[in-house]
Amino acid sequence: MSDLEVPGLEVLAHHACFDGSLRFMRHQSEALGVPATFGVFLPKQALAGQKVPVIHVLAGLTATQETFLIKANALRFAAEHGIALVAPDTSPRHTGIESEDDSYDLGSGAGFYIDATSAPWSRHYRMETYVGEELPALTERLYPLDGTRRGIMGHSMGGMGALIQALKYPGRWKTVSAFAPICHPSTVPWGQKAFDAYFGGDPAKWQSCDPTLLLRSGHTHPSTILVDQGLMDQYLADLCPDALEAAAKEGRQALELRRHAAYDHSYWFIQSFIADHLIHHARGLFA
Repeated sequence: MSDLEVPGLEVLAHHACFDGSLRFMRHQSEALGVPATFGVFLPKQALAGQKVPVIHVLAGLTATQETFLIKANALRFAAEHGIALVAPDTSPRHTGIESEDDSYDLGSGAGFYIDATSAPWSRHYRMETYVGEELPALTERLYPLDGTRRGIMGHSMGGMGALIQALKYPGRWKTVSAFAPICHPSTVPWGQKAFDAYFGGDPAKWQSCDPTLLLRSGHTHPSTILVDQGLMDQYLADLCPDALEAAAKEGRQALELRRHAAYDHSYWFIQSFIADHLIHHARGLFA
């Protein structure tokens, strides 16, 4: 299907890359209630009409649909494996909510990949539904992406989002990995601030959006979860990888948590290990 065969779909940019195609798009999102942007990398196999596996990549706080695709050096390895990449924005934009641009860790650029239940956020901040349902359906309608071979990965807030999606909806995602994810958001300032606003101060709703609590409550994924964490990460105390590791052990979830001396929270860290993540996904998606 051509991009422009979907009413209201706009091509923002289109670049040749590694014998494939990198595109940035805008469409009217039903889940978010506003126009939404996303990026997609199609390897040469997809351009030839062959159905290919796909990994959805979720960026962290303050990022956009461009950030992971530009900075992670993932496209080179996705092209080598013949895997497509889909990257959503990190939140809705320009919703008219008065306070959405006031803080870097709440509102614009900080959707946390969850569905808000409290006004005024609940009308538009529904990134869990957008990432898990609307965007896969749209991109698999547009392009030859194989929805039965779909993986998810993310960084920081996006790593949290990837873990939430995989643990809550294991049938949607065949593989999962994360770089420096927020593992136990209900216990740290980032998560508490967002959850308090998006869920209206109801801690009972936090469990469904906390990877560590999801594991403790019996949620698992059938594949091994790969997580890389830098030990010089400036946010390490707030990421709580040890809590995730303990919960995975208690819940018998296969988890490969790799700790790396000298590495921080940046995309230089991600670039250093992104090839391993593409291999991890390729093994599962081509199995």
